[in-house]
Amino acid sequence: MIEQEKTRETWIAEGEQAFYKTYNRFPVVFQRGQGLYLYDTEDQEYLDFYAGIAVNALGYGDPEYTEYLKAQAEKLLHVSNYFYNTPSIEAGKKLIAVSGMEKVFFTNSGTEAVEGAIKIARRYAYNKTGGENYEIIAMKNSFHGRSTGALAVTGNDHYRDPFQPLMPGIRFAEFNDLGSVKALFSEKTCGVILETVQGEGGIYPATREFLEGIRSLCDQYDALMILDEIQCGMGRTGEMFAWQHYGAKPDVMTVAKALGNGVPVGAFLARGKAASAMVPGDHGTTYGGNPFVCAAASKVLDIFQSRKLTAHVKEMGEYLWQRLEEAAATYKEILGHRGMGLMQGLEFSIPVGPIVSNALLEQKLVLISAGTNIIRFVPPLVIEKKDVDEMMKRLTRAIEASL
Repeated sequence: MIEQEKTRETWIAEGEQAFYKTYNRFPVVFQRGQGLYLYDTEDQEYLDFYAGIAVNALGYGDPEYTEYLKAQAEKLLHVSNYFYNTPSIEAGKKLIAVSGMEKVFFTNSGTEAVEGAIKIARRYAYNKTGGENYEIIAMKNSFHGRSTGALAVTGNDHYRDPFQPLMPGIRFAEFNDLGSVKALFSEKTCGVILETVQGEGGIYPATREFLEGIRSLCDQYDALMILDEIQCGMGRTGEMFAWQHYGAKPDVMTVAKALGNGVPVGAFLARGKAASAMVPGDHGTTYGGNPFVCAAASKVLDIFQSRKLTAHVKEMGEYLWQRLEEAAATYKEILGHRGMGLMQGLEFSIPVGPIVSNALLEQKLVLISAGTNIIRFVPPLVIEKKDVDEMMKRLTRAIEASL
C-alpha cells in the first residue's frame, strides 16, 4: 500500500505533538529553498526578507557554498578539540583577518559565544583582583540569548523574570545614553556588553559618541568592551562588522548567525589583554569548531570577499532605505524608520502582528517583527533592487489589508 503524501495540517499536528511548546509558530511548513525564495509542502513560493533571522546571508541553495559543504561532508565531520583540524584553522585565520582581533573560539551558537565573552571578562577580573571587580554593565532593551548567562545580560524583564535569580553583578544602563553608563562604572566593573545595533530591541544603531565613550571608559577603568555582533555583524550593515563604521574597537566580540549561512556556528574573538585572559581548562566545547561547521564559515568568508558583498550591501541598503522611506511617508501609522545597511526597521503605532501574518499567509512574504510594533527587514545579503521592489508591493498590500 502506497502511503499518501502528508498534508500541511498533518505535518503541523505532528509537530505540535512532538515539540516542546516554547514557540508560537505560523501555520506554514517549509521544505526547501532556492535563491531568495522558500517553498512549503504545497510548493507555494514565498519571498524571504528575514533570512532565518539574519542567518541565510547567501540565500538558499548557493551552488558554490553547497558543493563545498558536500565535499567536506565526504571528508570529515567531527574529531573533537583534542586535535587540530584544517577547516577550523583556515576559518579562524580568515575570521581574525577580517575582524582585526587576535584569538578565536568557535561555538555552536550566538548564545554560547556570549557565554564565552562573559567568562573572559570575569576571568580577566579574577586574574587582577581575585574576582572582586566582577560587575558587568549591560544595556536595557538588549537581547543576547536565552541561556542563563546570556539572559542575565539581556535587558528585557519579559525574558528574565521567570528565571530569576540570575547571575549576580549585572547592572543595566540606557542604550545611547553615555551618562547612564558613566553613573554605573566603578572599580568593580570588569566589562561592558552591548549590541552595536540593537536587533530584538527595535533596530537601534549605537551613536558614535556612545561607542567611543564606552571605549574610553573601559580604557580608564581597565575593563573589557564586549560587542555583540551576532545579528548586525557579517556584512549586514555594509561593513564586515558594525563597529567598523565607528572605529571603536572592542576587546571581545561575538559573532554567529550569517557566519555559517544556516550551518550552526558561532564564535567569540578577543584581542590584547582579553586574548590571554583564559587558560586551558577554563572553557571548552564538544562540537564547537568541528570540521564541517568551520568549512561552512571558511567558505562564507571566501564568498564575502570574492563577491564584494559588503559593497553590495551598502548599495542595496541605500535602496531599501529609499523604498521604506516612501512607505513611511505614505502611512500615518508608521512612526519611525531606522537601521543600517540591510538591517532596518519600521516602527508602527499599531501592533504589527496582523501585518506580518497577512504578509506571510496572503502575500507570501516572509517578514519578522522586533517587539510588538516594529517590522524588521533582514533579508539575504544577495538581494537586488527588483527583489526590494517586489517586497514593497507585497508589504503595501499587507499593510493596507491590516489597517
